[in-house]
Amino acid sequence: MTTEQESSNSLSPAAIQRLVDSHRQFLAFLEARVESRAAAEDILQTAFVRGLERGAGVRDEESAVAWFYRVLRNAVIDHYRHRAATGRALEGWGKEIVTHEAPEADLKQEICQCVSGLLETLKPDYQAALRIIDLEEGSLNDLAEQAGITSGNAAVRVHRAREALRKQVRTACGSCADHGCLDCHCKPKGAAGCRPGES
Repeated sequence: MTTEQESSNSLSPAAIQRLVDSHRQFLAFLEARVESRAAAEDILQTAFVRGLERGAGVRDEESAVAWFYRVLRNAVIDHYRHRAATGRALEGWGKEIVTHEAPEADLKQEICQCVSGLLETLKPDYQAALRIIDLEEGSLNDLAEQAGITSGNAAVRVHRAREALRKQVRTACGSCADHGCLDCHCKPKGAAGCRPGES
């Protein structure tokens, strides 16, 4: 873009100076309409940048100030719309968390027994990783500390262990595993656990 094109797309130097001189009044205008000085400063900063980019039609100093107040009013409206949208999203997420139900104890026990049997077929490092992280609901730091490895290595170990267990579940449960083991018939009721190759 040439200098001539840039100057035709931006405010005149006199209009820019008038806006800079009115900084305190603009900030006071915003502080009266938003929740904090920090929010007002953020809105003003963003509005200044947008104003410098889009103010080509404004030529004299007085109309620049009036135009910039309109920009600020629109920025305040956008600020509250964004806050409301964020609030609705957080509220929805909060309701989802509250209404999320944990599996019933019997179902969890049955799943755990089936997985525990398959877990024994994995390498000892993988068994320990899945017990700590998934069954005991520990953290990667817990695993790292107990195994004497870094948390990054613990994350890799858990990933590999889950992949190995997933392969064992497919081998033991067949097509049942493809459907999420929702109606598992891979072992008789009350069996100690699945073993690859058993059905």
